[in-house]
Amino acid sequence: MYSRILVPVDGSEASLSALNEAVQLAKEQRGELRLLHIVKAPILEYGFSPADSSRQDIVAALSKIGKSILGKAETTVREQGLTPQCQLMESVAGSAAAVILDQARQWRANLIVMGSQPRGGPKAVGSDTAEVLSSSAVPVLLVRGIPAWAEKADERPTEHRDLNYASAFPGTAAV
Repeated sequence: MYSRILVPVDGSEASLSALNEAVQLAKEQRGELRLLHIVKAPILEYGFSPADSSRQDIVAALSKIGKSILGKAETTVREQGLTPQCQLMESVAGSAAAVILDQARQWRANLIVMGSQPRGGPKAVGSDTAEVLSSSAVPVLLVRGIPAWAEKADERPTEHRDLNYASAFPGTAAV
């Protein structure tokens, strides 16, 4: 069903969680993986033009970091028995989401698996994630990163409790 899985990676824990989920799906579905890292090229103000060497130096440094992130992600995938394709893209003026959506379309992905770090509450996602979710022509699997409060689950207040459904309704099975 999911034979071409696009996985944007940025080196975050959420991205790594998404990558691991994508690997499992690719194994189950006998699918291909394409790992994508996007270098957001800075737009320098104050009289600099895109041809300036300072901008080129910044893009080169960001590309080096991006290659490292892709290399680590590729190693993770290969260690699990798959051979991914790797793509490093530069985004000059558009959003990372536009690059993700464009790559999904060009590569004919039938699933995008991406990580999302919870920000601003449990229902919030970043703007790029929101744009991919709302504009993708293919399904998007969003893998949440571990929020800081989850690391200390014992310390967070319990706001719910398990009710014994079977005892309230004799003759029914509990789930």
